[in-house]
Amino acid sequence: MDGFGAFWNASDAIGRAVALLLLVMSISSWVTILWKWWVLRRARRDIQRAVPVFWAAPALSEGRDRLAAFDREQVLLPLIEAATAVPAAGTLESGTHLDSQLTRRLRDALHRGLAHLQFGQVLLASVGSTAPFVGLFGTVWGIYHALVAIAAAGTITIDKVAGPVGEALVMTAAGLAVAIPAVLAYNLFGKWVGAAEAELEGFAHDLREMLLGERGAQL
Repeated sequence: MDGFGAFWNASDAIGRAVALLLLVMSISSWVTILWKWWVLRRARRDIQRAVPVFWAAPALSEGRDRLAAFDREQVLLPLIEAATAVPAAGTLESGTHLDSQLTRRLRDALHRGLAHLQFGQVLLASVGSTAPFVGLFGTVWGIYHALVAIAAAGTITIDKVAGPVGEALVMTAAGLAVAIPAVLAYNLFGKWVGAAEAELEGFAHDLREMLLGERGAQL
């Protein structure tokens, strides 16, 4: 903190703007990390519990009610609602085959659920990829600003150069400190979202096959 405080006091508007930008990036990434950890943890747990409960139900309506009690993030229930929706008469959708209707509605519902789970990934990727360069820019600008000030003083010695340069290097460390948690979280959450996506796609496929089978049995 002493090095950063010395850098802040000796820096100009650009250097301070870079430091504030890193602070905003850090806060936004940590808020996103904590929020996504909570959401994805709940969603993964709910999927693991809700899907077996649904298939153990004696009827579709009861299975829907049982599943709704577990689906806190609303990623499974929209699939059932989309699959059981009845298209309005006289529309293009009503004129297509049932398998095409189910495929389209389930695909759209699946995409909406995945968008909810993937929200914030772009922010984490952006912070993880740009924060080191923002910190490096702050370091370069700090070194330049320090050397200009030292040159203006008229005497340049290693003692006078080492202090300002070392303080400016704090910005590089700050950029890495902001980027590393964002990158690690992005990779971990990407794995969790991928696992949830596979489960949701499997559930949507099985739901589609069940409804097509019921329709075929009625015919």
